[in-house]
Amino acid sequence: MGTLRDLQFALQLKIEELRQRDALIDELELELDAKDDLIRRLQGELDRLRLSSAPGVSTATAGQQRASSLRARRKTLVTEPVTVEPKLVLQNQPISHSKSQESQRLIESALAENECMKYLDRDQLQCLVDSAYPTMLKQGVCLFQEGEHGAQAYIVEEGKLEVSRAGQRLHIIESGMMFEELGLIHNHTCSTTVTALANSRLWVMEAQVFQKLMQKSSVITITQSLQLLRSVPQLCVFSDDVLIRLADALEEVHYSDGDYIIQDGSPADKLFILSQGQVKVLEKQCVGEDSVMVCVLTRGDSFGESASQGDDVRSISVLAAGDVTCLLIDREVFRKVTEGLDNGRKNPSNKTRSKADEDGIAFGELSLSSFQVLCNLGEGQYGHTQLVHLKSDSSSKFALKSIRKQAIQSPGQRERVIAEKHILMDLQCPFIVRLHCTFKDAHCLYLLMEACEGGDLWILLRERGSLEEDAVRFYAACVLEALIALHHKGIVHRDLKPENVLLDQRGYAKLTGFGCAKKLDSLRRAWSFCGSVGFQPPEVILHQGHSLSADLWALGMLLYELLNGSPLFSDSEHMKVYRGTLKGTDELEFPKTISRTAAHLIKSLCRLKPTERLGQRNGVKDVCRHMWFEGFDWEGLQKGTLTPPLKPNVPHVSDYGGTSLPTETYTEATPLDDSGWDIDF
Repeated sequence: MGTLRDLQFALQLKIEELRQRDALIDELELELDAKDDLIRRLQGELDRLRLSSAPGVSTATAGQQRASSLRARRKTLVTEPVTVEPKLVLQNQPISHSKSQESQRLIESALAENECMKYLDRDQLQCLVDSAYPTMLKQGVCLFQEGEHGAQAYIVEEGKLEVSRAGQRLHIIESGMMFEELGLIHNHTCSTTVTALANSRLWVMEAQVFQKLMQKSSVITITQSLQLLRSVPQLCVFSDDVLIRLADALEEVHYSDGDYIIQDGSPADKLFILSQGQVKVLEKQCVGEDSVMVCVLTRGDSFGESASQGDDVRSISVLAAGDVTCLLIDREVFRKVTEGLDNGRKNPSNKTRSKADEDGIAFGELSLSSFQVLCNLGEGQYGHTQLVHLKSDSSSKFALKSIRKQAIQSPGQRERVIAEKHILMDLQCPFIVRLHCTFKDAHCLYLLMEACEGGDLWILLRERGSLEEDAVRFYAACVLEALIALHHKGIVHRDLKPENVLLDQRGYAKLTGFGCAKKLDSLRRAWSFCGSVGFQPPEVILHQGHSLSADLWALGMLLYELLNGSPLFSDSEHMKVYRGTLKGTDELEFPKTISRTAAHLIKSLCRLKPTERLGQRNGVKDVCRHMWFEGFDWEGLQKGTLTPPLKPNVPHVSDYGGTSLPTETYTEATPLDDSGWDIDF
């Protein structure tokens, strides 16, 4: 008869064996799904061949059957850049307005029931309750009108209000109800008119207060993580930047009383940091004898140090003494972060030059008069883009983006344009649209960019409704290569969507739309609210600060839309999209048109917690290694030898009715140096 400790150890071994068996089953299920996908693709190819050979059926008719309804291009939401200084944020005292306990309970209840605010933690909710201040509204008085600027949210304590649009009553707001919460998330134009039907008392919450308290909460969390990591002897030697990277890669694991966290003889591939609770450390004094407790560890202590030192086998056992929470990090991730490695792949971007560079074009000697306009490519928020070619060489075509100086009056808008210019000039990746040079004149700034004449994935979706899985895999791989180059430099894109993925003349995909791109700050975070509705992760919506993992969420949304033909979260009312985003994807049933392997990848990218997303710990290479990409020719993609799923039909220069750029309107157009972006607006 064994001792109780022996029985516990045997039980723990059985539990671990069952866990490994479950993991094997999951892996086999994914492998089965992948084979099912292959069978489905082959069957689809066979059906298409039969269809094309059948009399009386044209490929045009088949294409029309797959065409989707009209799609609207999504506008990018861009707010003023936000810079967070940790010391200043922590010094800010919370705003508090006195209120009765009854009023406080009413506000707390309204926030807890709200579809967005209910995701805040207890401290955040309490700060928001304290910040609310009262206002009175007499019967018949309008609180705000349709078309007015909105940056506040309201909770009704007494009275009744009417909500109308274009003179038509929509609904009634009564006591205990919260409305206009969109005003807390971002400044917007009110879509309704709200009028008091009786004398009313409201509680008002300001967007600026909400956003600052969310930022402060995140800074406190990051600061506490840094303090915890600094207390670990092996980690205190590293810089704050390295420690923040480690903190982002930490995995939180919970244990119950008596659970084995580490067993003698188990692989030494993880470093543990005790976050909550206590653990007992056991060690065998002699072979064949029972283990003896040598010490008790508490919060801030670490164990499993051999994982960071390269040892392969544990020489101790660690048991949970009560409920325990540990933060752990894999040896591979630890080495990568502390040694300053990139995403684990050779970055090809610096070795690849555009065709224009290979042809020896001296961009510094060009001016606007060197180009001829072929056609307009599109209108943007601050200007427009035209397809142009060199007068001296009609085969050298470019996209010329014009930005009106009058459209970027605020310092924040100019800061974004300058950041876009510097980021693009620093990137030389074959999967990112290249910026060759810039110009300026009295009225506009100009960016001369690589021309991608194959259109974008938004157009492809509009024409076809959805894309074949192999095509989506190819375009996703191109986007991943672009993200590798960006994330290697600590840049988050923040506006990944079909509209910003262009096809070049060969049919390869290139990432564009860098108006929201940002190099991460000292906390490895960006703080501005920006991007496109439906592609923003929860941490952007709640102003919690976001990292490179924001792009991983958007990648998941992109994959879903390409495979399904329509976005996962979509509605004319932004608030409904935000509510869906904050609920997450775990409980959603995906359509059968999306294979189980693809659904697994999408849900792995779209975890609510950024630290749990696929690609957060080991970088983008984890996404590339997912089973959905099994068998994909990454080397062929990087070398440009892989055949794209679609070759665009690019018009010849003679097909355009070209005109010269109107340089007589914009005088003194000269090459633009850095100083030109900082002055003369």
